[in-house]
Amino acid sequence: MDDRQLNDALAFALEAAREAGELTLKYFRSGVAVETKSDETPVTIADRSAEELLRKRIEHAFPDHGVLGEEFGEQPGREATRWIIDPIDGTFSFICGVPLYSNLIGLEHRGEMVLGVIHLPALGETVFAARGLGCYLNDRDTPARVSSVCRLKDARLSATSVKTIKRYGRYDAYCRLRDACKADRGWADAYAYALLATGRVDVVLDPIMSIWDTAALLPVVTEAGGTLTDWSGRPTHTAPEALGTNGHLLNAVLELVAGDADDAARGL
Repeated sequence: MDDRQLNDALAFALEAAREAGELTLKYFRSGVAVETKSDETPVTIADRSAEELLRKRIEHAFPDHGVLGEEFGEQPGREATRWIIDPIDGTFSFICGVPLYSNLIGLEHRGEMVLGVIHLPALGETVFAARGLGCYLNDRDTPARVSSVCRLKDARLSATSVKTIKRYGRYDAYCRLRDACKADRGWADAYAYALLATGRVDVVLDPIMSIWDTAALLPVVTEAGGTLTDWSGRPTHTAPEALGTNGHLLNAVLELVAGDADDAARGL
């Protein structure tokens, strides 16, 4: 996929994400009904309607591409190119009226993520990137870059809920990292990675992720100069966990959490 194709795909993704965002805002803080899926996660008509919108837009613009989404699964394509979408990342925030949810769109080409959009409609922010083209905040006039913090004692950590961290057996690793950092906050979901890519936090820790959670984040974080890996330091968008850093801190963070990741892989 060349730069022209990437630019065209990025322009499409930005327009589609913002359209989906406008749709979700119609339901935001409206008292929308909440259902519980089989995996015990919440879902609303806003999630489903936004994914339907994105799928229709993709099918019209790129009929040969595949689509994988959280709510309606996978539709294989005729090319080795697949859109991976999460219509509302942070549904819990959405249903609580907290404006930190996002619309995520990622593009995978031959198994590698080449494009990502994190659109935060209730905040009016969009962080986006394409491979080799850089990362930006809101428009091409504002490049996004990770922080230059290089010592954990100066670092700001963002992580999901402690309850979730404990549930997946990662509490000890989290505590080691938390205690080594200057500050920690509970900003979660894609919002935390938008903060990472724009230099507002330095490390992000997630013990559980799905491919539609991570796909759009990988090009955003890496094009901003950071790293997005599993807990053993392997760059990937398919791992069931995620570790984001500004790059400078990766090795120091891995020293504190990688052993815990190995134990989890062995079921210990």
